[in-house]
Amino acid sequence: MAKKDAPPRWDSGMQQRLARGEAAALGELYDRFASLVHGLAHRVLGDEQGADAVTREVFAHVWQHPDAYDPRQGPLRTWVATLTHRLAVRRLRAIGAAALTDGGEGSPEELEHRVRRASVAARADFIVHSMPAPLRAALELAYFQRRDYRQTAADLGVTEDEARRRLRLGLQLLATAHDSAGPGAPPPGYGGAA
Repeated sequence: MAKKDAPPRWDSGMQQRLARGEAAALGELYDRFASLVHGLAHRVLGDEQGADAVTREVFAHVWQHPDAYDPRQGPLRTWVATLTHRLAVRRLRAIGAAALTDGGEGSPEELEHRVRRASVAARADFIVHSMPAPLRAALELAYFQRRDYRQTAADLGVTEDEARRRLRLGLQLLATAHDSAGPGAPPPGYGGAA
């Protein structure tokens, strides 16, 4: 049995391969996380070109600074999501600040409100996509298909008590999207900074 604080084998191996400069490792990492990175960046920015730019920036950063990731601090997926979130928020602020400087409408307070909203939405997306499939399935049935807990239980083939537990836990996880210390806070589950 592995130690409780031991990093996942794939994450450690990937970090070591990147540190050795293996281009194939970067390709494998990209294949595994590109949709996550692009999706989170797009959720924050609301812009395809900006999301593309952040995606390139994230993988360039990972390639140039593979030692910035410490497998003991949490999963590589969460670290990549945290990095994406931070870079996308930075880009959103820069775009908004440039628009304000150029005489655009709004105020710095409105910009921060927009950044905060985008940040919470991106955190919620990350949480939903990272939660275990049984919780995600229960939430999707209840909230997107408008099923009550009894219908959700029947559709999932579980007891009503189990359906209620899954819904409650899923909602508790989603509620943490609003618990960030600020718009640049990392997604839940990652204890270190990028």
